Amino acid sequence: MLVLCALGLLIAGITAYALERRKVDTRIDDSLSRSVTSFRDLAAAGRDPESGEPFASAAALVHVAIQRSIPARTEGMLGYAQGAVRWYAPSAVRVRLEDDPELVRQIDAVQADPSVMIRTARTSKAEYRYVAVPVVLGPDDSGALVLAFDRSAELDALGDTFRTYAAVAAVSLVLIGIAGWLVAGRFLAPIRRLRDTARTVSESDLTARIPVRGNDDLSDLTRTFNDMVERLEASFVSQRRLLDDVSHELRTPLTIVAGHLEVMDPGDPEDVVSTREIAFDEIARMDRLVHDLMTLATADRPDFVRRESTHLGRLTDDVLDKARALGARRWVVEARAEAVLDVDPQRITQAWLQLASNAVRHSSEGSRIGLGSSLDGDTARFWVRDEGVGVPQDEVGRIFDRFSRGTAAPGAGRTGGAGLGLAIVAAIASAHGGAASVRSTEGKGSTFTITVRAPQPVGTERTRGTDEQDPDR
Repeated sequence: MLVLCALGLLIAGITAYALERRKVDTRIDDSLSRSVTSFRDLAAAGRDPESGEPFASAAALVHVAIQRSIPARTEGMLGYAQGAVRWYAPSAVRVRLEDDPELVRQIDAVQADPSVMIRTARTSKAEYRYVAVPVVLGPDDSGALVLAFDRSAELDALGDTFRTYAAVAAVSLVLIGIAGWLVAGRFLAPIRRLRDTARTVSESDLTARIPVRGNDDLSDLTRTFNDMVERLEASFVSQRRLLDDVSHELRTPLTIVAGHLEVMDPGDPEDVVSTREIAFDEIARMDRLVHDLMTLATADRPDFVRRESTHLGRLTDDVLDKARALGARRWVVEARAEAVLDVDPQRITQAWLQLASNAVRHSSEGSRIGLGSSLDGDTARFWVRDEGVGVPQDEVGRIFDRFSRGTAAPGAGRTGGAGLGLAIVAAIASAHGGAASVRSTEGKGSTFTITVRAPQPVGTERTRGTDEQDPDR
């Protein structure tokens, strides 16, 4: 920043100095030109103040011109008659041309030149801009008026101004440096905190957060960083919990198999057959667990859901036919959506049957289980309603979590599971842009609902069934 400011001030100073030098030369030349014009006017129409008649000699004309001239602060004059210096500027004039012999010699060489032009003379003392105006009134009557500006003095005055500018620029750079250091320090402080916090973040410690102050871009960056760390922390916690749960779920069947193999009597055929059945049953349970975990692992992939045009009414009937084999219940269709939506029929069927299987495990034989589908704009709902034991209120909030098992009342005819079924249902609903929910009353039953988002349906948007109901009632 300091380098850029210094370059800017330097370029500005050099440009201004060059322009001012040009102005100085222009002003000097204009002043000399006006003096030449005045002298010519005096020679053409002026009169000798002593006789009142036109000038009788060149010497008188030059003398009067010097007397009437008012030189500038850095201007001097000389008067020539018959090729020699005869008159000098008044004593009040500061620039004494006659005190510079080198200049006088150069003027002597050109004072009789009939061409009037502005010239530059450089001597060991100074640099001048001058003009010599010759006057010839007769063969032996000649003279010249010489006007000269001390250009060096003019430029010295300009140099003083720009030396002051340089001093002010240097002080400004110091002040800019101090202000820039303070501002940059405050500006970069959040970035340093961000860097230091990022260094402290590790797999074992994701609790560090950065305080957020203000509403600028750095504050937004800090909030984004905090959100990222929170997501990482939640992800690591979820992974640790998943690993703990998986290790526990897999350790149990392995322990059972190992324990029965240890106590098995190889000589007893019945004991061998019994142990073999137990081992196969536990292995099958592990296989289901691994299959469910694989399903959940692929839930975030783009190809997890493959949408296609699906008639919801036929899908509802198909799921009901498949659900009848899950248990001896009184299966009914509460509502049927007669519309076509772009959904994944296999995944919807998988989630719907999982809810049906869950209803069978938590209800008694012969009880009523209702399935239904409805449509509201581009939102479709699929539900399963049972008359089972219900879900305790303290478990409703975590029932769709992985490895979450309910504590339903005994006697419901349920069997143990890995606690992944409802998590898979929630993953399928989320992949469709929706969600899974439950409304339950202990001892009276539960209603599990899948809500999915789909493109605007083609066809009629009406819902009909044998017992039209709102799935949330």
